[in-house]
Amino acid sequence: MWKRWRIRIMLFLAVLGPGFITANVDNDSGGILTYSQAGAQYGHALLWTMIPITLALIVVQEMCARMGVVTGKGLSDLIREEFGLRITVIVMLLLVLVNYANVVTEFIGITGSLHLFHLSKFISVPACALLVWFLVVRGDYKRVEKIFLVASVVYIAYIFAGVLSQPSWHDALLATVRLPHRSVWSDRAYIYMAIGVVGTTIAPWMQFYLQSSIVEKGIRVRDYAASRLDVIVGSFFTDIVAWFIIVACAATLYVHGMGAIQVASDAAEAMRPLAGDYAFLLFAFGLFNASLFAASILPLSTAYTVCEGLGLESGVDKSFREAPFFYWLYTLLIGGGALTVLFLPDAQLINVAILSQVLNGVLLPVVIVLMLMLINRRDIMGEHVNSRLFNLIAWATSLVVIGLNVALIFAHP
Repeated sequence: MWKRWRIRIMLFLAVLGPGFITANVDNDSGGILTYSQAGAQYGHALLWTMIPITLALIVVQEMCARMGVVTGKGLSDLIREEFGLRITVIVMLLLVLVNYANVVTEFIGITGSLHLFHLSKFISVPACALLVWFLVVRGDYKRVEKIFLVASVVYIAYIFAGVLSQPSWHDALLATVRLPHRSVWSDRAYIYMAIGVVGTTIAPWMQFYLQSSIVEKGIRVRDYAASRLDVIVGSFFTDIVAWFIIVACAATLYVHGMGAIQVASDAAEAMRPLAGDYAFLLFAFGLFNASLFAASILPLSTAYTVCEGLGLESGVDKSFREAPFFYWLYTLLIGGGALTVLFLPDAQLINVAILSQVLNGVLLPVVIVLMLMLINRRDIMGEHVNSRLFNLIAWATSLVVIGLNVALIFAHP
């Protein structure tokens, strides 16, 4: 019995990485800002989204991982082969635009977190941009992945910050399992925030990155059970962290009537007098870690996606000479994101960060529908096509997000 479990544990540890990393980088600067804003503005009123979003995240991520294992191809590769170059180019252009906004948001998080320690953005942003560039360009995949896995664990800081904020656990748990009053659906700002919460939790770029990472790692069908567990564990962990961020800001900012925040670092600063220095430090450190972590992954995901879609060489295990377009695109996204933050007025930072997550929510149904069309084809997936339950959850996720976007258009300003 022990021998069998030991083999299973070793197999899980061997494939651990893509699912856990992809799910956790979801709690980036934009995610932290969105969850913080949700708690600061609406208290516990958006906690009900966490359970259905977690279920949807597990299903969508599992679908991507399964397609990667069975086909040995990335998502944009499959889209190009099955839907043609025109559809692929349109999807990639939309993804690049959305991801560029997300990369900008990561550097907003970097400058905000280090500003708490009185470091100017004209020092912090260029230094961190160079750091993440060297981290990926000068490292091999296994080394980079180990660094990212360690960085993922640091998200536990937000759980401690949530506990230190001394929330009302009864109210928070009740709000998690109870739907809000239907009057909220006439509030345009609430719907906008709900789309942002969905978009930051199930971001479109995650699906492309996860499938590419699965393929690059070379996980086989017979090893897939452990890889699926990697996806499930990562999804649960990231949404537990998200829940604690909302609860922490609800217990400090919302309860004390402090309302909306201007940048993510405001949440950490506001915690100091209300929840103590430890909560402040944990929140600030977590924000920096999340921003730096995602500033590496997001441009990497975009470079993978575009190169796969165009049939070009890609991968951090390849040299600059072997995959020049891949590395140049990665470099331009990092450099462009950093420069945008340096020249963007501070008053606009909050708008860009929240907008980037809402754009994720707008693009998400398009990506899920393409995935469903691919994963249900037996000539591609064989016996590994979706079950009825997975189809139901994935289609429901798409329709709900589309419904939220339509409601946003017609809701009262």
